[in-house]
Amino acid sequence: MTGDSPLNLESDSDAGDQKIADILDRLLAEARSGKAVDIDETLRKHPEFADEVRELWATAMIAENFGQISAVDLDITEDSPGFDSNRPEPPDCDDIPQRIGEYEPIEIIGRGGMGIVYRARQQTLDRTVALKMLLRGALASPSDVARFRAEAESAARLNHPNIVPVYDVGEIGEQPYFTMKFIPGTTLTHRLADGPLPARQAAELLIPICRAVADAHSHGVLHRDLKPSNILIDTEGRPYVSDFGLAKRIAIEPDQKDDRDASASHAAITQSGAIVGTPGYLAPEQAAGNRGQLSPSTDVYSLGAILYAMTTGHPPFQAASPIDTVLMVLEQDPAPPRLLNPAADADLEMIALKCLQKPQDLRYANANALADDLEAYLSNEPISARSSQFTQIISRAFRETHHAAVLENWGLLWMLHSLVLLVLCLVTNGFLLAGVSSRLPYLALWVIGLGIWAGVFWNLRHRAGPITFVERQIAHIWAGSMACSTLLFAVEAILDLPVLELSPILGLVSGVVFLVKAGILSGSFYIQAAALFATALVMAAIPRWGLPNIGIALF
Repeated sequence: MTGDSPLNLESDSDAGDQKIADILDRLLAEARSGKAVDIDETLRKHPEFADEVRELWATAMIAENFGQISAVDLDITEDSPGFDSNRPEPPDCDDIPQRIGEYEPIEIIGRGGMGIVYRARQQTLDRTVALKMLLRGALASPSDVARFRAEAESAARLNHPNIVPVYDVGEIGEQPYFTMKFIPGTTLTHRLADGPLPARQAAELLIPICRAVADAHSHGVLHRDLKPSNILIDTEGRPYVSDFGLAKRIAIEPDQKDDRDASASHAAITQSGAIVGTPGYLAPEQAAGNRGQLSPSTDVYSLGAILYAMTTGHPPFQAASPIDTVLMVLEQDPAPPRLLNPAADADLEMIALKCLQKPQDLRYANANALADDLEAYLSNEPISARSSQFTQIISRAFRETHHAAVLENWGLLWMLHSLVLLVLCLVTNGFLLAGVSSRLPYLALWVIGLGIWAGVFWNLRHRAGPITFVERQIAHIWAGSMACSTLLFAVEAILDLPVLELSPILGLVSGVVFLVKAGILSGSFYIQAAALFATALVMAAIPRWGLPNIGIALF
């Protein structure tokens, strides 16, 4: 048996798959240990597997890091997304301690996977506070402690009437703690349990939240976990932003050093490629992990998601599992609120959907701009969400969509597909110039040639990772165009037309394919669509030399 036998080729393939699995296992082990993962360095050591490992790494990190996706500390349960069952069990905290330093706990008002919150009496100042402590104490991991302290530090640097103020930060024994103003009342989550809010009430409630978030941004703090359960509402109806456990420091002019220091601290808390946030209110750039560029517009997205929940009673995206929800955030657009709640206000729908645009520059420029539009709505003035400049319309038409990331999965395959079509067109034109009038050679070329290539193409694509919903759509469009290309021979035969008489239609079919791709993936495909439509005219005008043009346009 020679070295090129099918058995050896299969063995080599299995060995390669095992090697890729080993590389991914090592990378995941580094990520789990808290080390910074340098995937580029790993790929330099294994260049033969670079493409496969890079494609599979993002998928592996999405699955791996869902144990780290944080739901709010005050409402995580074992059934909640983000609850990590592999963490060490904390000590039994049902018994309320009689005293913690100068604080006298009264009752537990919240507990999650990492922290516990007491309503407590601060004896020295004789006031009621919310006392938050790290639940595990000595069992807490370094990342737990870092995140807990980052939350206290981020909230403590802010001073806004609609942000829960921090009073004190310290450590009692081995347990870090901080105290906040105690807000008697409820959360927006509990308020929404009774259904959507009236339109004007929703706008009035969200405006001060937007102003508070804008103030946090002006002080270099990005919240990253805005959602209804993090909005506290006191007995007088005043809302407060709480839980800065996932907050990230961002640069504010002119001090850029602040961002560098914060980035180093943040890197210790969040692993490379980790997805942080709560799936239903997660901005797409957060869902993309380390590929996403976070900015104040990330919080604007979450504010829009909260407004969406206020008008519908549901987050923009819901699925059976967190991973499915994140995939929806990445790949789909939210249903219009009035589809879920016919009574929803049309203007608030427009405002919410503007916030929920996947391209960041299509959202409101900042949280203050969102608040301004909500105030315009309350004053019965025109809202900016309904106005679009011509340049914005053109930019939106020709830009990449959020589905364009699938192009990374096709890469060289896309170029090979175009080359195959160019070769088929050139050979077909060669038959025509050689005077071949029988349909069988043409039919065999296109049916057999395209059939073989389709099988090879799809098999190669499967090796690069899971097939997305959008890729299936594109594949169906391509399959339809290939069916049209081959069935034209049958149509010509039925109409008793000479072979290739209807070939100009191929330009129109291909133009439609690229027009659809422009709408799904990137507006740049409008150029190819226009070229292919023009090619149909050239093919009709110059039958003997028109067919190569469509191959060139496709290539």
